[in-house]
Amino acid sequence: QVQLVESGGGLVQPGGSLRLSCAASGGIFSINAMAWYRQAPGKQRELVAAIISGGNTNYADSVKGRFTISRDNAKNTVYLQMNSLKPEDTAVYYCNAVLRTTPRPTTYSYWGQGTQVTVSS
Repeated sequence: QVQLVESGGGLVQPGGSLRLSCAASGGIFSINAMAWYRQAPGKQRELVAAIISGGNTNYADSVKGRFTISRDNAKNTVYLQMNSLKPEDTAVYYCNAVLRTTPRPTTYSYWGQGTQVTVSS
């Protein structure tokens, strides 16, 4: 069964940096796209950044120029480099992967367990 395991969250001061990682494993045929979402208390989950198999990326306006998403296809791992962090970036960050488990074109969406990022002085 497919698993997504996230790491790298923590407490950081405003202006600091963190790097999140998410490794996908277990019965994967191919990955179409990987993404990071976040959910702050009392708010809906929102897309932060996404990267598709061809390497194209997409970012939320609030993180453009500060966050960078990248992917290691050989390791089925996606990263989120977060720089110039602000208190409003505080949230639980979730990894998402849209992938195939067989050569058939059917895709499935999987989520990680989430990792807390807290930006505070």
